[in-house]
Amino acid sequence: MTETAPLASGEATDPNADLTASALKRGREVEITLTDFADRGKSLARVGDGDRGYVVFVAGAVPGDRVKARVFKRKRSFAEARILDVLEPSPLRVQPRCEYFDSCGGCKWQHVGYEAQLEMKRDHVEGALRHEGGIDLDTHGASGAGVQVLPTIGAEGEPYYYRNKMEFSFSAQRWLTDWEIASGEAMDKDFALGLHVPGRYDKVLDLKVCYLQSEWSARLVNGVREFAKHHGWPAWNVHDHSGYLRHLVIRTPAHTDEKMVNLVTSHESAEKMALFADWLRTEFPSVTTLVNTVNSGKAQTAYGEKEIVVFGSGVVHDKIGEHTFEIAPSAFFQTNTKGAEKLYAIAKEMAHFQKDDLVYDLYCGAGTISMYVADQVERVVGVELVEAAVENARVNTVENGVDNCTFVAGDMLKLFTPDFVKEHGQPDVVLVDPPRAGMHPKVTEQIAALRPERIVYVSCNPRTQAKDLQRLLATTNNGYRIEAIQPVDLFPHTAHVENVIGLRRIDAPEASGA
Repeated sequence: MTETAPLASGEATDPNADLTASALKRGREVEITLTDFADRGKSLARVGDGDRGYVVFVAGAVPGDRVKARVFKRKRSFAEARILDVLEPSPLRVQPRCEYFDSCGGCKWQHVGYEAQLEMKRDHVEGALRHEGGIDLDTHGASGAGVQVLPTIGAEGEPYYYRNKMEFSFSAQRWLTDWEIASGEAMDKDFALGLHVPGRYDKVLDLKVCYLQSEWSARLVNGVREFAKHHGWPAWNVHDHSGYLRHLVIRTPAHTDEKMVNLVTSHESAEKMALFADWLRTEFPSVTTLVNTVNSGKAQTAYGEKEIVVFGSGVVHDKIGEHTFEIAPSAFFQTNTKGAEKLYAIAKEMAHFQKDDLVYDLYCGAGTISMYVADQVERVVGVELVEAAVENARVNTVENGVDNCTFVAGDMLKLFTPDFVKEHGQPDVVLVDPPRAGMHPKVTEQIAALRPERIVYVSCNPRTQAKDLQRLLATTNNGYRIEAIQPVDLFPHTAHVENVIGLRRIDAPEASGA
């Protein structure tokens, strides 16, 4: 585990001076003050020897909290403890808005003030670059003047209801919260529709409210639950692989009034779906399309072997910039549309595009970034492993009248041959937006061999981004300098952060106005 930099300067004296590392035995109860944010939704305290002290991670704590906690894991360089009681709350701590916060894994940072969340994410990016990547930010930037991680760009307005897609699970094993148990009310434990409890693949919270997508979405979830229970449709049981209902997937695009309901079931039943469609049209007439995905396998996923369009077109549309994108039930699309617009705008700015630029867009998906930047350059070549995504990208360019994008399906480990560059041209700019695992080391070497003038790396995982940059800089003998680092918060109340880094080849001319 890698800690981030401190959120703010600590106290003049060590708040944990009464503790020693040797006292942190497994099962021991201790009083401890948290001093820093850590990654993965935790906070940390240090015991002894200042910044080099023994680290204790505590989930659910906030820097500044004085807590009573029990140690449940003890390693050579760190321990983990579980909160028993908050003795003195941190000034950064706020009251969570959601009543399910203590049980649900969806919004682990909802108890932290939003400004502090943004600072934590900036610190996480800087910590990853310095500690995971070993990158000396003080020597990067123009003329070796250094480069800073800019403040995280956050959500506009209230940081709730930002997702355009939510995937809710049905389960025959309902998880009861402490307050549900304390109520003494009789509860149906054999049916739940909501989100999973952290660490439990089988238990689901029966959510009545959720602040991630929309109030309309929450009403739909409650309506579907009552409809299914009224008709006696069984929820999926992950232990014996029985039941009919598996997932409820809702898509509500940010820039159109279209709405998709995708009911994932274990088998096909035209009679049941006709009944559900009639109810949906009556109770939720704003739904524009209903899809039934059939997943007869054991794996509890919202994807299946068959997609049946019950009514409507089977797709919805959303916009990023000036372009409109068709979104199929199983298609990937950024789940925070407005946040993605900010992210892509930053990537475009960092690339310093010229009208005669040839751009390679690697891991291009359905071509959203390719199309977003196409009007700024001469040509874009998008590369993506998933053939279905490439087909979506080609359709999207045709429907939007974009004629300077070429999309190639294939494994990037095998594609970057001299023949590929001979066919498509030597890139001036390379954009990369890989999955969370980052790039294969050989892909990093291939990008270095291309020696583009500018590289823009968009990442949803600063830790793998830092390691990729470390390899890139080592492969090119530090032939690139980092010009800008900009975190963007697409997922408020979580530890996740998107980060954009712009690089320029050292022997390339400075950007105009830079």
